[in-house]
Amino acid sequence: MPKGFFNVPKAVNEPVKSYAPNSPEKAAVLAAYRELWNANIEVPLYIGSEQIKTGNTRNMTPPHDHKHIVGKYHLAEKSHVEKAISTALDARKNWASLPWEQRAAIFLKAAELIAGPYRAKINAATMIAQSKTIFQAEIDAACELIDFLRFNVEFMTQIYADQPKSTSDMWNRVEYRPLEGFIYAVTPFNFTAIAANLPASAALMGNVVVWKPSDSQVFSAKIIIDVFREAGVPDGVINVVFGDAQMISETVYASPDFAGIHFTGSTHVFKDIFKHIGNNIEIYKTYPRIVGETGGKDFIVAHPSANVRQVVTGIVRGAFEFQGQKCSAASRAYIPQSLWPAVKSELEKDMKSMKMGTPEDFSNFITAVIHEGSFDKLAKYIDGAKADTDAEILVGGNYDKSVGYFIEPTVIVTTNPKYVTMETELFGPVITIYVYEDAKWAETLKLVDETSPYALTGAIFSKDRYAINEATKALENCAGNFYINDKPTGAVVGMQPFGGARASGTNDKAGSAQNLLRWVSPRTIKETFVTPVDYRYPFLGE
Repeated sequence: MPKGFFNVPKAVNEPVKSYAPNSPEKAAVLAAYRELWNANIEVPLYIGSEQIKTGNTRNMTPPHDHKHIVGKYHLAEKSHVEKAISTALDARKNWASLPWEQRAAIFLKAAELIAGPYRAKINAATMIAQSKTIFQAEIDAACELIDFLRFNVEFMTQIYADQPKSTSDMWNRVEYRPLEGFIYAVTPFNFTAIAANLPASAALMGNVVVWKPSDSQVFSAKIIIDVFREAGVPDGVINVVFGDAQMISETVYASPDFAGIHFTGSTHVFKDIFKHIGNNIEIYKTYPRIVGETGGKDFIVAHPSANVRQVVTGIVRGAFEFQGQKCSAASRAYIPQSLWPAVKSELEKDMKSMKMGTPEDFSNFITAVIHEGSFDKLAKYIDGAKADTDAEILVGGNYDKSVGYFIEPTVIVTTNPKYVTMETELFGPVITIYVYEDAKWAETLKLVDETSPYALTGAIFSKDRYAINEATKALENCAGNFYINDKPTGAVVGMQPFGGARASGTNDKAGSAQNLLRWVSPRTIKETFVTPVDYRYPFLGE
């Protein structure tokens, strides 16, 4: 047991390296990229102390060069998922009772491993697996993941320190127990940091986890697994399975010990999860915690007072960084008529200057979308805009999948504020712009609020403080993360807790103590020092 009230190292956000020409970090990440490109790795299932190779494998290929194979991973059968569950439950006995500072030390060590010896490797793996530029990989796989690990430890101590009032004759205390059972972590392809944080945040609080990474992110997930193992996460605490999502999920949901899900992914999948858990509610030992961050149809609204260059930069960065494959990416914009000629001109100029290609070439701002399914969906919507009378392609509109899944950054302009690409999440480098009459500012805000079922992120640009205040109030329910004079992407751990409501999820705010509270079950303990021995209260006297 602890023999002190321990202070953890103060969490600070990891500085973003520049990767400028001739910098040591650029040389290191390119060397790691080339090594991993030719490594042809094999990724087994990780269940307890076992690394299981089922023989049923699937190739891993970079989106920007889909004919090149960088490795293969093994697919689980139902028996492997059941074994992962039982192994996790066995590990829970020791892990849940381990003093909190021992758990903290593991994940603080993981953060330092990523900040140091693993930095180039995890960035390079993310560049290969998810076709991220070095800057996008650095802010994700290195900095945000390091921040999650450091700040979560600090948040954990804040939670544990939140204790009730006591008096001289009674001592009240609250202990924050891990959930009874196991947690299921389902993670997306687009952020290596999210893939690591979803299982790690639950494990930090004393829970055990069955983790299913996205099939499109296994290559960089392998580096996360290596880091956790080297940092000292005990066998069985985080078990990793790959394969058929429906089979794995249904096996998990059939277990009476299923205690919660930590999910990031599509809205329709998350709704199915809710239904499945609801249908199985009678079998569970406890009500499962359901935590999810899903889709978005994130907006930029420019007021007539806005600075044109700021608006254009917000659109370009917000919509096209990482090919628009961020849940927070700007995908619809509302520009006043008075600013539209200047915005149009500057937007065309910026977009014509952008280069597209492999992330190994640091001069490329755009690379490939994640897989053929995404490519085909985006091409369909682009072709639709070319054919429709109420839309036109302003910039871009080309695509090619002969080598990689390359979609040219595309701006659609529509005369219909409810046009399909104003409402539908595309998850690619496509933004649709609606030009509104300046006098209809208030009506446009109402339109922004009512157009999409999502409520993840949004941004307004304005120099007018009254307009900023009006928009902040009018749009209070349609963005869990709201930005003033900035793009709607780039939430930083410890600064902008991330999450949205409506069809965008449960808004449990990753990167804050609010999220960690979902992975504990508090127990209140009252200890009375002088215990009564007579049932009679004073009011019973004559």
